[in-house]
Amino acid sequence: MSHVFEAQRAMRQRREAALRRGVVAVLDIGTTKIACLVLQFAPGTDTDDGAAPRGLTHGAFRVIGAATTRSRGVRCGEIVAMEETERAIRTAVQAAQKMAGVRVDHVIASFGGGAPRSYGLSGDIRVENGEVSEPDVGHVLAACDVPDYGMDREALHALPVNFTLDGRTGLIDPRGQIGNRLSVDMHLLTADAAPVHNILHCFRRCDLELAGLTVSSYAAGIAALVEDEQELGAACIDLGGGTSGLSIFAKRHMIYADSVPLGGHHVTSDICQGLHIPMAAAERIKTIHGGVMATGVDDRDLIEIPNPVQDNGQDRRQITRSELIGVIRPRMEEILEEIRDRLDASGFAYLQGQRVVLTGATAQIPGLDQLAARVLGRQVRIGKPLRVQGLPQAATGPGFAAAVGLALHASHPQDECWDFEMPSDRVGAKRVRRALRWFRENW
Repeated sequence: MSHVFEAQRAMRQRREAALRRGVVAVLDIGTTKIACLVLQFAPGTDTDDGAAPRGLTHGAFRVIGAATTRSRGVRCGEIVAMEETERAIRTAVQAAQKMAGVRVDHVIASFGGGAPRSYGLSGDIRVENGEVSEPDVGHVLAACDVPDYGMDREALHALPVNFTLDGRTGLIDPRGQIGNRLSVDMHLLTADAAPVHNILHCFRRCDLELAGLTVSSYAAGIAALVEDEQELGAACIDLGGGTSGLSIFAKRHMIYADSVPLGGHHVTSDICQGLHIPMAAAERIKTIHGGVMATGVDDRDLIEIPNPVQDNGQDRRQITRSELIGVIRPRMEEILEEIRDRLDASGFAYLQGQRVVLTGATAQIPGLDQLAARVLGRQVRIGKPLRVQGLPQAATGPGFAAAVGLALHASHPQDECWDFEMPSDRVGAKRVRRALRWFRENW
């Protein structure tokens, strides 16, 4: 299995090199905006659990540069115009570098497209010497047979989410423990290869080295879910401009991810077509007057609609806010119903906790948490990213959850399959399960 993950190993090494230098940038590539944070890492190699230090991966950091720019050349979370996206990335990175006063060579990025797909894998081995060692962990990970997900897809994550030693399940790290039979459940996340390769190529054109790549919903979940939610089980719905990403966490690991190719841009497009106004005016009206839960007051709240033909202010139309909500709500219901179908298919109902947290700029539409609770049939809250040192006030809203989550991910990444030496001659156990199934069976 190890040959599949050489590209990820190379990115991991670049991340280590960036952290040794002390500076790395994180970049969330969205359909409507590109957000860049420059992170400065403090020297220090102590880990939280007292294990052997691994470089500076657990060092504290502060944000020393931040910038956003309007995204160009990106549709539904994927690059469709390389030169335009390259210019937008250069603009964001250069502005963040200028604020930080340092040059950045390595970037960790997230994106919303790629049609992510989750697989649950399992493997088991006999422990060689009665005590679980690092090679034993590598062996049991190699015993997980990677499904034939096709040449047109790339592995983004291979996260060991549960170890079992002689029937004792729920182990986070079995190294050093005594036992005879070691099993593992692993979450493999893949994405379409073409958008991944386009991102790699775009960063090369920008003279930047990619030191990590993930889906935006994973990063947003890291930043917006509190510790209890990540432990007991919760879903993060990252409502972006072109896509709505879904990530599910339990036992502090991401265990499922998916996405719907619909987002806030589609809401704006509906307003544009429904009211016959330019996209820029539709976006402004959505931002200032938008909502999804109409009341009697909204029938009397009038909104001026600009006339696309006359610019002199004459013959302006007016609609009520209720009419505007009547345009926005059906699209938001469609997005939430698609997400509900993904949640049901994932096995989310088997988790102990089932709270849903909304992130992304679209999550700021008034009343959306109430509508989501009604459609999804679960507790819903709006999630803002955790506060990190040096983060500007303007970057503390739900729309920056993915960028902040990338910073936290860079600082303290979870162990992945490619962090361990695995024998290449192992025969896979050929146990590919549906994602999340082991929670129903074991936890």
